[in-house]
This record gives sequence, C-alpha cells and structure tokens, in this order.
Amino acid sequence: MRAMQLSRAAPAATRPLHPVDLADPAPGAGEILLRVTACGVCRTDLQICEGDLAAHKLPVVPGHQIVGRVEALGSGVTGWSVGDRAGVAWLAGVDGTCTHCRAKRENLCVAAEFTGWDRDGGYATHAVARADFALRLPEGFADFDAAPLLCAGVIGYRSLKVSGIAPGERLGLYGFGASATLAIQVARHWGCRVFVCTRSPVERERALALGAEWAGGYDDKPPEPLHAAVTFAPVGSVVVAALRALDRGGTVAINAIHIDHVPEIAYADLWWERSLRSVANFTRDDARELLALAAAIPIRPEREIHPLDDAGIALDRLSRGEVRGAAVLQCA
Repeated sequence: MRAMQLSRAAPAATRPLHPVDLADPAPGAGEILLRVTACGVCRTDLQICEGDLAAHKLPVVPGHQIVGRVEALGSGVTGWSVGDRAGVAWLAGVDGTCTHCRAKRENLCVAAEFTGWDRDGGYATHAVARADFALRLPEGFADFDAAPLLCAGVIGYRSLKVSGIAPGERLGLYGFGASATLAIQVARHWGCRVFVCTRSPVERERALALGAEWAGGYDDKPPEPLHAAVTFAPVGSVVVAALRALDRGGTVAINAIHIDHVPEIAYADLWWERSLRSVANFTRDDARELLALAAAIPIRPEREIHPLDDAGIALDRLSRGEVRGAAVLQCA
C-alpha cells in the first residue's frame, strides 16, 4: 500500500511526512480492512506532525477522518460485508470495562486508542480498523463530503452539546475553520442565533453566508451577551474573549485537544456562575447522532481535495490558515 508516514515531528513547512510503500495490512480478529478513498486533514493531524501533541508511536500514518470500502474481514466480524462503505474516526477503540465506559462516557476511557495517533490512520490507500468502531455513512454524501463529518463534524456537534446551547439561544463561535462551518449548520437547524468571532475577514463573510447574524474579530464583543460559546481556535486568549462575552450562567466549551497556553483569568469574568468546559474526543453515539443529523439537515461541507502524496502541502496550507472549509485527501 501507499502511505504518507511521519517518522519525526517537524514544522509543516518542512514537510515532515514522507511517502512509503508498505505491505498491505491484514485485518486481525474483530477488524476490517478498508481500501481508503478519502481522508480528511484535521488540525489534530497537524499538531501530531508538528509535535504539539507528543507522538504515541513512530513511525505513524496520520489521518482519522477515513472513508473507504471494506476489502477484507477479520475473524469474528459480523455486520459488515466486503464492499460496504464505512467511516473511521478519531476514537479507534476503548476497553469497555473502565468506570467511564460503564457510565457510557467512552470518550474518557483510560485505555482509549486513537486513529492516526495510536494506530495507523488514513493517509494511505489502506487502513485497518476495529469493526465495532467503524461507522455507517448516510447515503447522499460523496466520500469527499462524508470525510469531514467524521471529526470536524462530530467534535463540533459534541461541543455544542457540552456548551448546553438550546434552541433560540445566543451562541458564539470563536474561530471559523472546518469544524465551525459544520457546527453552525447544526446550530441554525436548532434555531439558535449565531455570532461568530474570527480574525479572517473572508471567514466572517462565510459565517454570514451560513446564517450568522453578526461576525467580528476576536477583540470585538458580540452585540448581545451569549448563552454559550464554543472556541475552535487553539489559542488561550480566544477562550478568555469568549468567556467575557457570556451572559450570566453561560458556558464556554473549548473544542481543542491542544491550545497554546491557558492565560490568567480575572475572577470577575468567571463569576455569576459562568463555566469553562473542555471537550475531549467523542463517543460512537455522538458520531451516529451527527451522521443522522447531517443527512436530515442536510449539512453541506465545503472542502478542497488534494492527492495523497500532497498531504504535506495540505497540512502546510492548514497551518497557514489557507484552507477554505476542510482539506480532504484523495487516497484511491
């Protein structure tokens, strides 16, 4: 198989990924082998490649927004057939026995494994996944449109849930990349009023086109206090800006696995029962709910397509803020 592999973390501008030809993997017990057609490029991939997130294994094939066709089944697999279309997302497996798993909070599993971090991911022509963590994808979405739903879509959806936003309430979105462009479509479907803060004038225009009623910069305060906010930018100062924009009793959900720093917060900005919540991974139920909702709305991802061997270019464009919507690799 052909793959783009990371052996050592380095800035995206130096192209830390390199192409390799490897033996086609074989699925083990309980696993499926996918011929990958598309794989989304996520900021988490960038943070792994640049070393902001310490590598769990090296070398590793990044990528955790995988769409493909089942090519082989491992022993004991039921519910999947050769030729089925399947999606593979960030959560690659859990132990199913820890306190968190038993409480239906598998996103917090102490033994969780992650695609493209603990297991080789989808920057490749083939990928192996646990069959019980593969996802059915809704009809009506081409492979390139389905891929961004598997992380950008699902983590944005979970962030909305964590924020506690309710229909008709005022929601702030801070940063407007791939995840936020999908989250706003869910929020507008729920009848929320959406206010967007982003440094990019182009992203502000895009936010307004997608139904935001106001868009400004990070230093601008929305015209009305927010019931909830989700921060997508991996920048601590943005979290503080969102907190200051909240109404009393509001919540900021931080949609990031890594931010540059946690700044000092004035207690006056937190008082009046305002809350800060981190968003850690997502559950399979979150993914299934989002995929069903994506089909019902329907959500329409904006994406740009790159050949597999140009994965490094896609990551560099992402690091520079040049990607419009989501970048997706064509792997077949």
